[in-house]
Amino acid sequence: MSENQPLVVSRVDEEHSVLRRRFQEYGYVYFKRAIAADKCSSLLQAFLQQLRPHIDYNEGSGKLLLNGEPFFETDPIWDEVYPKMQSLYDFHNFFHQEDAQRLMQSIAGEKIFVYPMKMGRIASPRKIGFETPPHQDAHSHQAGPTMAGIWVALHDVHEGMGRLKLLPGSHKDGVRQVFSAEGVGGVQCEIFAHENTWHVSNVEQGDVIIFHSCCVHKAEPNTTEDAVRISIDTRFCDYGAPVSPSNFEPHHGWRIEGFDWDSIYQGWSDPKLQYYWRDYAETA
Repeated sequence: MSENQPLVVSRVDEEHSVLRRRFQEYGYVYFKRAIAADKCSSLLQAFLQQLRPHIDYNEGSGKLLLNGEPFFETDPIWDEVYPKMQSLYDFHNFFHQEDAQRLMQSIAGEKIFVYPMKMGRIASPRKIGFETPPHQDAHSHQAGPTMAGIWVALHDVHEGMGRLKLLPGSHKDGVRQVFSAEGVGGVQCEIFAHENTWHVSNVEQGDVIIFHSCCVHKAEPNTTEDAVRISIDTRFCDYGAPVSPSNFEPHHGWRIEGFDWDSIYQGWSDPKLQYYWRDYAETA
């Protein structure tokens, strides 16, 4: 029988040595309101312009609401809207701004490499059983030894909306065996018998979780009637660390026809992030 405990909170002004020790102890660090609310709201509104009429914002409740049928990553509706989300310059630029960079540097050192693969997550209600199962990024991203993930809440996420859960200390046992499972990614990693305490909390807009590549994590099911959870994440490492070639492709570019970097970059007026990763990919 598993139980939940709240996420351990870190402060952005703590010494990097303290944050790194905590990261090595728990496999993650959690920062409250580390990204400005207006920046999160701006990106969320940009996403909603691409997601309507399927998802909209309710001014009265302050929640994102599903209109019509629920959908899951790889469903036809998702495949329709996701390339539009991915084509937003502000989405990709989000992780290259000083605030996000500073958080990553606190864990990986002064010089970091942000993976080009940026990921938007849509947790739809009424799709119980299709949420992301327990897994390790070390497997799914074929991670190098220093890769970590950074996850950002674009809006408040409460119990029942598909919160992110982490298994503290699970990174210490290395990469685990996997087997087929329903949900995002299609695989679940092994969970050992003694691992029965997960860390999870309600999060606020701008909260950030950085987690080790071997830290087991999953999404809770979205058990609400109509509320949607949208979050973003990417991966990073210290500059010079190995990166598997698949991470230089757009997220789901391997399976959506015509969805590639050229199509993503087509409407960008600022070229500074276009193919910024090519030199790194050639040496990785």
